[in-house]
Amino acid sequence: MTLREKVGQLNQRMYGWDAYRRRPDGEFELTEALYEETDRFEGLGALYGLLRADAWSGVDHSTGADAQAGPALAHLVQRHVLERSRLGIPALFVEEVPHGLMALDGTVLPVNLAVGATWDPDLYERAASHAAAELRARGGHLALVSALDIARDPRWGRTEECFGEDPYLAARLTEALVRGAQGDMDEQGRFFPDKAPVVLKHFAGQGATVGGRNSAESELGPRELHEIHLPAARAGVRAGAAAVMAAYNEVDGIPCSANGRLLNGLLRGGGDRGGWGFEGLVMADGLAVDRLARITGDKVSAGALALNSGVDLSLWDEGFTHLAEAVERGLVKESVLDAAVSRVLTLKFRLGLFEHPCTAPELPSAEEGRSLSTALARSAVTLLHDKAGVLPVDPARVSRMAVIGPHSATTAHQLGDYTAPQRPGTGASVLAALNRLALPGTEIRHAPGCTLTGGDLSGIPEAVAAAAASDLAVLVLGGSSARTPDTEFDANGAARTVVSEMTCGEGVDLADLRLGRAQHALLDAVTATGTPTVVVLIQGRPHAVPEAAEHAAALLTAWYPGPWGGEAIAEILLGHTAPTGRLPVSVPRSAAQLPVYYNHKDTEYGSYVDEDAEPLYSFGQGLTYTTFAYGVPNIVDDGASCEVEITNTGQRAGRSVAQLYIRPLRTTVWPRTLELRAFQGVDLAPGESRTVAFTLGTEQLAQVDGALERVVLPGSVEIRVAESARGALGAVPVVLGVTV
Repeated sequence: MTLREKVGQLNQRMYGWDAYRRRPDGEFELTEALYEETDRFEGLGALYGLLRADAWSGVDHSTGADAQAGPALAHLVQRHVLERSRLGIPALFVEEVPHGLMALDGTVLPVNLAVGATWDPDLYERAASHAAAELRARGGHLALVSALDIARDPRWGRTEECFGEDPYLAARLTEALVRGAQGDMDEQGRFFPDKAPVVLKHFAGQGATVGGRNSAESELGPRELHEIHLPAARAGVRAGAAAVMAAYNEVDGIPCSANGRLLNGLLRGGGDRGGWGFEGLVMADGLAVDRLARITGDKVSAGALALNSGVDLSLWDEGFTHLAEAVERGLVKESVLDAAVSRVLTLKFRLGLFEHPCTAPELPSAEEGRSLSTALARSAVTLLHDKAGVLPVDPARVSRMAVIGPHSATTAHQLGDYTAPQRPGTGASVLAALNRLALPGTEIRHAPGCTLTGGDLSGIPEAVAAAAASDLAVLVLGGSSARTPDTEFDANGAARTVVSEMTCGEGVDLADLRLGRAQHALLDAVTATGTPTVVVLIQGRPHAVPEAAEHAAALLTAWYPGPWGGEAIAEILLGHTAPTGRLPVSVPRSAAQLPVYYNHKDTEYGSYVDEDAEPLYSFGQGLTYTTFAYGVPNIVDDGASCEVEITNTGQRAGRSVAQLYIRPLRTTVWPRTLELRAFQGVDLAPGESRTVAFTLGTEQLAQVDGALERVVLPGSVEIRVAESARGALGAVPVVLGVTV
């Protein structure tokens, strides 16, 4: 390969939607922009977002490729790339798959925070497999998937992209993602046609930026990085992830895309040097390489710095387009360039693109996608309290129901950020689902009451009247990450100025965690009627709504549950199924408490004079329509496992999530108060008891030592098993002596 051709393989310069246009007859044609790009490097290394559709790209059903047209568009572009490539090297088509394929007619899944609330890796693995099959059937190859960010400050707008605040939970779900999307390899080490290699993002520490501000600095010490922010990435690499994305943030002054110790040392280094031995691809986040010019002086040296530090493939940057000049100037060795090109080409070979550059398997069933999305939404709905015992709804006591709130009759705000436009009629709102599922004869009144943001209170009297005339009010509140064409975007797609109802998503960080003023006024007014009120929160972060905890008869959070989330919520309210979700994050009382997470260091935690320091609801918490009793843990098999008996003490069948926490007592490093190290879902009939066994191996007992190695340290450890972190603090522990 010539130097020019090599450099071309490392560039992903274009926005994919600029590569084509849709003619009036519905057919697609390629643009001059694509011709210029392929001529520039005699081919094309990768193309981002050919199938992407959203407000930023401007692609919708009138201009883009739907499920049926997608393969033809991908083949049209690929054939052009092959014609322009002297060596016949195909392009890699890279697409966003944050919670389902972000393309027209792609199945929208609940956001990652909702997936975290399911505590169900097996279910998520099936959903990830479906999303990968959709990507490949549409002609795409490589899936960009959020997985590695840990939610430590919910003011961050991208909290919805995190699996939660805990590294162990995130690690198990990251493994499930890799297993589901990539699957097993064939005999030649290649991906099967319905499987897609993943790019795990973002590496590393992006969820810990100061003040919850997007792309800000991360004040992380090495131990915090290794204990909290690296386990999910390590699990994904061990599961075989094909690629990772270097994050925007810096760690101790070094941006991730320029951090050779992080990328070449830790990620790619050998085990004898404490490295993970990763052999896959590293992609920079969008325009992150060009940002390095702030410290190098120009974009040519910025590209050289990123390549030398371990980045293989850029995203929209100019810096990587000048790598030939960087080689000629001696800023980077051609052997380093060759290694990166080899990794890009290896991934293309593993995808079978050289033999079959334009094939696409059969599109998976849309009904199966809907079923999986609904199942995830159903499993994510978390019951936080039911003080008045109003749930599930008793038809003998409730014949008149008011469905109120800005979220009650819409699906647009259930979807989360990074979502393609939906066809009219897709999904179900809470109101529509209750109208369909409630018993015949149930009278349902509706009043929105207010909008998500702003202070307009004019709709509240109508909502109050509806609630006062009903036996039960269902008040649906929350936030939204829905973008519209009115949104102004940065060059990397983050929101620069937000539309009126957008309160979450990339670039939408909050200083406060309260809902809009009108929503709080609506909550106060409806609960003041005396009608029992069930509050449902649809949100991309844990908002601080202590008033709901105090005044509502019951409180649930559904996160962003996807298009069919309304159906899942209605099923749970009506008792067609029971809630099984558990909190993947702690819910604060106010933003003034932050940071608030369960696994802080085991020091004198302290309190505030003016407010409780503990969260309103703790990590792992979630109720259902029955109750469970946990026995005292018992260490068996010479310390190799732990058993605990769990009994359903209620009148209904139900599911508990048994959570095993460790609390180091004597160890060589300062420990955390609690650390989740295992969990297991348990389905029990009324009165049924079952003994649940947990392995106590390295995964459960290892800690980060003084040299930042994850090893089992000698000492003594408490083992606690409960239904939440707060419950674990009050549970009777068993002490395990650890020797090495």
